[in-house]
Amino acid sequence: MRTSIFKGAHPWTPRARSLVAGVVATIAVALLSPVHAAEEAGGEKLLGHDWKTWKADTDVSNKASLQRGARNFTQYCLGCHSMKYERWSRMAKDLEIPDELFAKDILPVGDKPADYVLTTMPAKEAMTWFGKTPPDLSLMARARGKDYLYQFLTTFYVDQTRPTGANNLRLPATAMPAVTSELEGVKRAVFKNGEFEKFEVLAPGRLTPEEYKTFVQDTVNFLDYVGEPSQAARRSLGVWVVLFLLIFTWLAWLMKKEFWKDVH
Repeated sequence: MRTSIFKGAHPWTPRARSLVAGVVATIAVALLSPVHAAEEAGGEKLLGHDWKTWKADTDVSNKASLQRGARNFTQYCLGCHSMKYERWSRMAKDLEIPDELFAKDILPVGDKPADYVLTTMPAKEAMTWFGKTPPDLSLMARARGKDYLYQFLTTFYVDQTRPTGANNLRLPATAMPAVTSELEGVKRAVFKNGEFEKFEVLAPGRLTPEEYKTFVQDTVNFLDYVGEPSQAARRSLGVWVVLFLLIFTWLAWLMKKEFWKDVH
């Protein structure tokens, strides 16, 4: 693992606050000059109408992807969301994050490795800002499914009627702002006869569509791991258990054949 994979500040540092400000500014620019921005982006269709068929295609045995997902979570999600069933130490061990990198770039200041992964956002303030408390993400992948999370993170679009300036196809009227729009870019949804037709880019982001897809896949992969941290080991062990049962069945059949040969 390269030492640069976890570079970044805690979500509520000045860098993170400037990031949020940048997201808001990007959305504002897109709203004020949608035609000009669309022309600069070529007016290309970003994603098609078949968004309900998009798959996460994740792999919890891919440690590099999980490490990137952990980085993504701490930088873009931890400011609002907790994972109350996951400990920092368990995460570091399972994802094979070196102790120095973990302490320097992942573990928030003031937290201990044995602590659970909890946001610093007060629930009362969250209720005031968003109208509801952001949900805990420990079991979100198990409750909603990986594909749901992938579709949710890829179907944000500009909506002037929403308090945050953004809406979502997977979860209409969501209270969550489009916090990753500085990576993905800003896009608008085109509807025809009340049905979604396509997305159009209003302002490009820092990542290409393929890079953003990988970003979301890594994040969803990490959330899938958190939902059941032992699943990779369970699946690996399951192969040997099935193999043992097959061998045991074969030996039992041979024994039965030997015992009953004189009867037949």
